[in-house]
Amino acid sequence: MTADLSAAAAFMAGHARVLDRRRFELLTERADPAAVLAALDGYRNADGGYGWGLEADLRSPESQPGAALHAFEVLVDVAPATTPRAVELCDWLESVTLPDGGLPFALPLTVTAATAPWWQGADPNASALQITAVTAAVAHQVAAHAPAVAAHPWLDRATRYCLAAIDALDEAPFAYVLAFAVRFLDAVHDSRPEAADLLRRLGKHVPADGRVHVEGGTDDEYLTPLDFAPFPGRPARALFAPEVIDADLDRLEAGQHDDGGWSVDYARISPAGALDWRGHATVRAVDLLRRNGRL
Repeated sequence: MTADLSAAAAFMAGHARVLDRRRFELLTERADPAAVLAALDGYRNADGGYGWGLEADLRSPESQPGAALHAFEVLVDVAPATTPRAVELCDWLESVTLPDGGLPFALPLTVTAATAPWWQGADPNASALQITAVTAAVAHQVAAHAPAVAAHPWLDRATRYCLAAIDALDEAPFAYVLAFAVRFLDAVHDSRPEAADLLRRLGKHVPADGRVHVEGGTDDEYLTPLDFAPFPGRPARALFAPEVIDADLDRLEAGQHDDGGWSVDYARISPAGALDWRGHATVRAVDLLRRNGRL
């Protein structure tokens, strides 16, 4: 089974937002980093953060930690190209980081329409390992090509917070916390000596088949091995037998719909958000299949 890139391109043209169309074009070598970065700027605020629905289920315009994660994803896409926007984003994250070094799950919203309840109900005064870990994990990927990000004090503070918070876990955490903590430990495995032991400890909560149901989500909402260990050759892959990863890649390939795109299994919050997620999911699927030798 092989993904149909022509069908995916047609889906992106007909359904995806400009940013994800540009990201797809970059993946398929038909665009350059400058075009992707220009599209990303449409979601940027003057404070250096990002909002405006860059996180598809958080439509409010002000800068948010959830949008920072997606901005870093784009900055990984354009690597090894770099941009001053990355350090500016770190500066903004430093400005909203709480005293213990963690990020709040979300900041107060100026617009609640079409935004998921989990964003609306977040406590802006409580650090959230879930959002801090995944944001820092992707920032470390950016830092591999951007020395100014690697040296930024925000990334060091966030890293220290995540290591301490993961070390304090004494039972299986919520599915997304588990997956994002694993991805964070994988990202810092080569630079933080304690990460290897923490990854082994956390791995005990990951089932052999890698399928973890998201409590409170839809009936069909599961995290899978590629959510925990998306990249070949990385330490997190040791949590799974090779045939488990192969089966999950088969699942991902089979997930391409007749219209050429992929979809997500979590709740749809708004019509615009649902379409935005499909474009984002299609870019992610093509990227993962390519990184794992399926394209």
